[in-house]
Amino acid sequence: MTDSASSSIVRAHTHPNPEPALPDVAADQPALARALDWVGMDGICLPICLPGSGGQLMQVPAQVDVAVDLQDPSARGIHMSRLYLLLQASLAGEMLSAPGLRRLLDACIASQQGLSSAARLALRYDHLLLRKALSSDNAGWKRYPVTVQATLCDGHLQLMLDFSVEYSSTCPASAALSRELNARRFNEDFSEDFAGARPLSNAVVSDWLVSERGMAATPHAQRSRAQMRVELKPSFDELPLQALVDAVEVALATPVQTVVKREDEMAFAALNADNLMFCEDAARRVAHAMSSDSRVSAWTIRVAHYESLHPHDAVASVSGRNI
Repeated sequence: MTDSASSSIVRAHTHPNPEPALPDVAADQPALARALDWVGMDGICLPICLPGSGGQLMQVPAQVDVAVDLQDPSARGIHMSRLYLLLQASLAGEMLSAPGLRRLLDACIASQQGLSSAARLALRYDHLLLRKALSSDNAGWKRYPVTVQATLCDGHLQLMLDFSVEYSSTCPASAALSRELNARRFNEDFSEDFAGARPLSNAVVSDWLVSERGMAATPHAQRSRAQMRVELKPSFDELPLQALVDAVEVALATPVQTVVKREDEMAFAALNADNLMFCEDAARRVAHAMSSDSRVSAWTIRVAHYESLHPHDAVASVSGRNI
């Protein structure tokens, strides 16, 4: 028996019924040939890696959108499973960063074997930051919804970061009217024109101020939200989410709190009194913070005050580009 005949017998014995090749209709010609701007998948559930405490990485759940362009009009479709496997391998094992996103987008383009020249990603997740209480020795976690958008086209990486910050806004007009009513009540209680007028002293006035009579009105305040979209400069490798959140919260001065003891609530009330804001004021404060940030090349801001005075919201928007 020849060697070739023996090999044939071995192959036949090992694979008596070899599996036929599976059909691939994606290789067929499209009925209407045309290049497509973007093709991909939305809403993929995957873990991503973020920096945690002590320099450790932590995995958090995210929803991911991915797409590539389809340059070849004669190609029916892209290789979606390759994109999925790349996302799964990269995002779960490497900290989210600008260089990492560039490498991933490059790999997405290469996986299409000439069909694509551009790729983009969007990652949506909740970022938790530990925030210290205003006065007491406590801290609590606060949630910040985040979207990272990365696009690689002609070798240029564009990084967009969307996030929002909640804060308290006390109306300046309402505060002025409340002060007016408080003054009128003071005059009513201490004027010589009214019966029972009492002589003024520090102790008398102090007792009156902390009594129910000492507050004729309170200004209306409401939970508010500042939504930011910033384009990051490519020279920065990190995604400076916490630094940008800190800058916005410092600018607004009244971010919502987590753990609140009585001393914290008193400090919060004082901050609100010192930072009376219309929505226009809030938008300008955040714009000033973003316009002076060296990591940001462009920004768009929208603030909304969810009014307690009436059933509609007060909103303001502003955008700009840094030199």
